[in-house]
Amino acid sequence: MNHKQLGTSGLSLPPIMFGGNVFGWTADEATSFALLDRLRNAGLTAIDTADMYSVWAPGHKGGESETVIGNWLARSGARSEMLIATKVGMMTGADGRKLSKPTILAAADASLQRLKTDVIDLYQAHADETDTPLQETLEAFALLIEQGKVRAIGASNYTAPRLREALATSDRLGLPRYCALQPHYNLVERAGYEAELEPLCVAEHLGVINYFALAAGFLTGKYRNEADFAASPRGAGVRKYLNPHGRRILAALDDIAAHHRATPGQVAIAWLIARPSITAPIASATSTAQLDDLIKAASLTLSAAEIETLDHASADATF
Repeated sequence: MNHKQLGTSGLSLPPIMFGGNVFGWTADEATSFALLDRLRNAGLTAIDTADMYSVWAPGHKGGESETVIGNWLARSGARSEMLIATKVGMMTGADGRKLSKPTILAAADASLQRLKTDVIDLYQAHADETDTPLQETLEAFALLIEQGKVRAIGASNYTAPRLREALATSDRLGLPRYCALQPHYNLVERAGYEAELEPLCVAEHLGVINYFALAAGFLTGKYRNEADFAASPRGAGVRKYLNPHGRRILAALDDIAAHHRATPGQVAIAWLIARPSITAPIASATSTAQLDDLIKAASLTLSAAEIETLDHASADATF
């Protein structure tokens, strides 16, 4: 697998980062272990998770994904081969805040315990919190780096103005900088990233690991009509994409996929991999068959003409 440097972090990533939100949720521990074994063997050795995964599931309280990953790391002995990224900032701490210094320090220790490791490779602020000064959040991350518990830090779901302010705060106070951004970005949702965040990330040399790479499954081509929506629990969330814009994208994906004997989802991932500002898209799977599709996508190379076709088909008239 070809690797890319994640901004100025000193970390390198394979073409796809695996989304670990499925571990302990839609993939039980046995299935998760099989997926992790397959990922390791294929060279897709970067895993993204969060302390709150999967708090939304009945009976869950958060930390389930990290626990499964930690159990697998202990069983496999593969920690040195894997890049582990996790996040903090979606769950409220004891002081009622999500990115305060006490909340971050306590959450980091809890994540390290669940992951059964002594260091987090990439620790990310899961979402911005205006109730906590950026300086306090960054000082907490600085202490974790000084203690050797975290190698590099990143931000997720930040707006361009707030990300710019965070970077300026780090520079002004001599604090560690966010070296990566995790935004929502895919072929059907381009404007939110490309308008302001992409130019900022390029100018500031930030790595980018985007989530929802397949638009909740829409870009796999599995949703083509109302019956498809009804057949899937995720259908309601992607119905908004089945409009002239979305159908135009699917048609382009179908044509290019047929040429490569690939799937539309593989082509959608390959388009992201080819974008210069993207370090690695985040994608997940709940079966080894789905995972094999991702592995194939990691080695699919699109021509300049095919990239241009997808760029044109996915261009939003409002952007």
